[in-house]
Amino acid sequence: MSELESHRKRVANLVLARKLKVAVWIVTAVVLALVGMMRRVKIDLPAGVSFDFLPPLHALLNSGAALALVLAIIAIKGGHVLRHQRWIYVAMGCSLLFLLSYVTYHFTTPETKFGDLDGDGILSPAELAEAGTMRVVYLLILLSHIAFAALSLPFILLTFVYGFTNQLAKHRKLARKVFPVWLYVAVTGPVVYLLLRPFY
Repeated sequence: MSELESHRKRVANLVLARKLKVAVWIVTAVVLALVGMMRRVKIDLPAGVSFDFLPPLHALLNSGAALALVLAIIAIKGGHVLRHQRWIYVAMGCSLLFLLSYVTYHFTTPETKFGDLDGDGILSPAELAEAGTMRVVYLLILLSHIAFAALSLPFILLTFVYGFTNQLAKHRKLARKVFPVWLYVAVTGPVVYLLLRPFY
């Protein structure tokens, strides 16, 4: 019996699934509330303490998640369930670390604006003109990245729950829709960083 066939014979754990689904919606609500607050609430750091080193880490974590997702899909297409699970755990771990780091950074650090050459937080007409159409490209990528990240979060977690609790038909059905969105979010994260990097 193949690894995939053996896995398909496992009994679904519906009791655990119900509990985890409640946790999914609580986690989603907390994350979205934190992301909504982080632009309005700023925590002052002690003198000499800075989290300016975090944006490159965010790009690395997103890149790690993207690579892990691609390797996970290759593994499952080859019938390697355990390898698939391990790569999904890596992708989830990278995404969790990214989220914690991202929220920490934005609660403690002023926003960096694309085109803000002098770093004063204000885009002058000259800076806007200098940024030109690249600012529009940046904003389109950024806004799509944020929107897809927010919309996909509960469905990424639900896909994980279905796989973890052996509800494989539901897992596969949702994964087909969630995978490309999660991959898009993971890939556009580093793109956003690279576009914004000259202005940090």
